[in-house]
Amino acid sequence: MNTDSLAAQGTARVAWIRSRMALLAATREEFSSSRPFAGHRIGMSLHVEPKTAVLVETLAAGGAEVVGTGNFGSTQDDIVAHLNSLPNVTVFGARDDSLEQHGDNLAKVLDARPDMLLDNGGDLAAGLVERGAMDTIIGGTEETTSGGDRLRSELAGRVPVPIIVINDSLLKAIGENKHAVGQSAVESFMRITNVMVPGRRFVVFGYGWVGRGVAQYLRALNGKVAVVEVDELKAFEATLDGFRVGTADDFAEWGDAFITATGRPNVLTYDVMERMQDGAILGNVGHFPWEIDVPALRAHQTGSTEIISAVEQVALPSGRHVVLLAGGRMFNLAGTEPKGNSIESMDLGFLLQALSLERVATSASILQPGAQPVPDDIDRTIARRIMATLHASS
Repeated sequence: MNTDSLAAQGTARVAWIRSRMALLAATREEFSSSRPFAGHRIGMSLHVEPKTAVLVETLAAGGAEVVGTGNFGSTQDDIVAHLNSLPNVTVFGARDDSLEQHGDNLAKVLDARPDMLLDNGGDLAAGLVERGAMDTIIGGTEETTSGGDRLRSELAGRVPVPIIVINDSLLKAIGENKHAVGQSAVESFMRITNVMVPGRRFVVFGYGWVGRGVAQYLRALNGKVAVVEVDELKAFEATLDGFRVGTADDFAEWGDAFITATGRPNVLTYDVMERMQDGAILGNVGHFPWEIDVPALRAHQTGSTEIISAVEQVALPSGRHVVLLAGGRMFNLAGTEPKGNSIESMDLGFLLQALSLERVATSASILQPGAQPVPDDIDRTIARRIMATLHASS
């Protein structure tokens, strides 16, 4: 498909999504008058899909120039084409980019010298630190818990500007992480694999907000669910929520499917995979494709076959097989016909992004440097708006 046809397809898809994102629609109108981003260039690294396009349109309406790229393995080419047809918007990348090409795309974003960041996983912030160029930005936002962890660990003390971590918001944790990712992960699992959830034994790694949602929605469809959680308090909560709780070793032979949602590397190790029953399914919904130790699996495999797109059967030395979804990437975004989180949840999540970026653009000098939560007044403003949209306000 040529670029014009791709752009037309993307524009049509975005039009439908835009019509269902009432919160961003109202903000886009406000930004058109207030122009909080006039004179600012925003460097973006986000999953490029239709809902992201509506956020970019909203920022552009507020006067921003946006230069961005997608995340590895989840970019939708027709949405890239649509965004590149808009004035003051440039997006790099394609769905089939290699990890090296993705790194080049991130470098191109930084080469454009943005003065604000719309980051996902801390990649742009880390790139600026590596370049010694943090003084070129006034601040920005970080979408994920994984990125927030990077800002507070490997990048701690090296980011002297305010970065608002969207996943620190309780509003987003409930509305998007628990309910939207939980729903989309289970729906995507069924769509990609075409197997039943009822009666199947699932092992969910992590009982943070995403893990809670995945476990809850699997159980709602009558799946049998166990949770692996190293944090004592979260393990206690999962137990009182009625889930089996233990270690990966405890459930290696028990599980039919294993889903990681921790944000941490190598939580599902090859030693555990080696003990799984034949045909066990492995999937990840964490931001980085590192939660399943895929390199170790590749090092030991005796063969592999792509059954259908995003479903790979990997042969083990024991003669058994495991089934890997989307190569270990987020299968609800990098899998077959990816749809990701619900429109309404991303309307909420991206409004948090838009208003947090507005706060940085207008008040960076009075915000604390480094990673910080979404300001409470923004959380509460959006909560009131979403309740009104859901017709639940008094």
